[in-house]
Amino acid sequence: MSELKRHMGLFHLTMYGIGMIIGAGIYVLIGEAVLFAGNSVWISFLLGMISAVFAGLSYSELTALFPKAAAEYTFVKHAFKNNFLAFIIGWLTAITSMITAATVSLGFGGYFTQFIDLPITVSAVLLIVGLSVVNFIGIKESSWANTIFAIITIGGLALIIFLGMSFETTEPVDYFENPNGMTGIILAFILIFFAFIGFEDMANIAEEVKRPQKTLPRAIILAVVISGVIYILVSLSVVRVINWEELGQSAAPLADVAERSLGIQGNIILSGIALFATASTVLITLVAGSRMLYGMANHKSIPVFLGKIHSKTKTPWIAVIIISITSIVFTFTGDIVVVANITVFAVVITFAMINLSVIVLRYTESKLERPFKVPCNIGRFPVLPLVGLGVTMYMIIQFEMEIMLVGLIIVSIGALLYVIFNRKSFIGK
Repeated sequence: MSELKRHMGLFHLTMYGIGMIIGAGIYVLIGEAVLFAGNSVWISFLLGMISAVFAGLSYSELTALFPKAAAEYTFVKHAFKNNFLAFIIGWLTAITSMITAATVSLGFGGYFTQFIDLPITVSAVLLIVGLSVVNFIGIKESSWANTIFAIITIGGLALIIFLGMSFETTEPVDYFENPNGMTGIILAFILIFFAFIGFEDMANIAEEVKRPQKTLPRAIILAVVISGVIYILVSLSVVRVINWEELGQSAAPLADVAERSLGIQGNIILSGIALFATASTVLITLVAGSRMLYGMANHKSIPVFLGKIHSKTKTPWIAVIIISITSIVFTFTGDIVVVANITVFAVVITFAMINLSVIVLRYTESKLERPFKVPCNIGRFPVLPLVGLGVTMYMIIQFEMEIMLVGLIIVSIGALLYVIFNRKSFIGK
């Protein structure tokens, strides 16, 4: 089987991660979050960043050890020597990529209607098709496209920060005012964690990264911290311009903040930037999902033909097509807040297993050289992954029963596929 081509350095990989993290989440969910946490929503974003750093450190150690596509699948398989468990984690990663791409593309369609009168679903499908072509052409082109999208997206948030911090308020803002106390802050934290996920997908393009053992850990931590700081500054800024109660009722909170400061032109500018933000998220989820299928095909957990590399573009073209078609199917359903919670539920399960994998591998593979090692250790035992595991377990029990049931259904479908795909006569040698 052909190998992928290494194109990405530290800058492109960091921008890739920032582009994945800073996408649709902040543009849509900050309004929902302030209803829970009020002016204290910045604390929820701080908690989100800390939790993401815990997971990011664990991903950094594991990607330096095993810089392969289908990262989560590879980590869990090495740690637990269990094909079924590894397959389920790989399945959760792939399916959440498809669902996220579909849902965010619908968000793109919603913003796009402000410029061209086209049905939202049609716009969403056209976006997925167009970005799937970019994904097929190559990782170099995908990374450049994402870098441009990320810079524009960051520019939009920088504008919000500037407008908010320079806005003349009639009275000082109480940044600790919130309607629900610590409970509200925690509920907002669970919701806005969707805005942080994405850095984990950086691990799935390890085979297309230059010097992955050094580049990946640095890029993951940089992406999480830079994104977290931007989020906190945005959350401090928006409540200076619009009262949190009013902001919570807005369908496009950041666009409304811009409009309050700059008039209707501000709304148009932020809506335009939101198109790039959502497109960036869709592109990277399509790339990550296709690389997960490619990696699992290499491990022969799914049919090997899904891992075929195109002779000219050096991309897993069949996996690209499968991810594209499946995402298009999902565009015909979905509420962004509900799907955000489903996505976070699946990701939190994955993060729990990743943190646990670091702990297990410290003992089962203690002799392996670790180019990057999670700090704060007691002998072999890594303390921070244990804290990260505790945080993810706490998050899991905070979800509504309906979300947990949907998550269990997704896991059950994955278990059925495992049984089907692991018939040797079907997968092939």
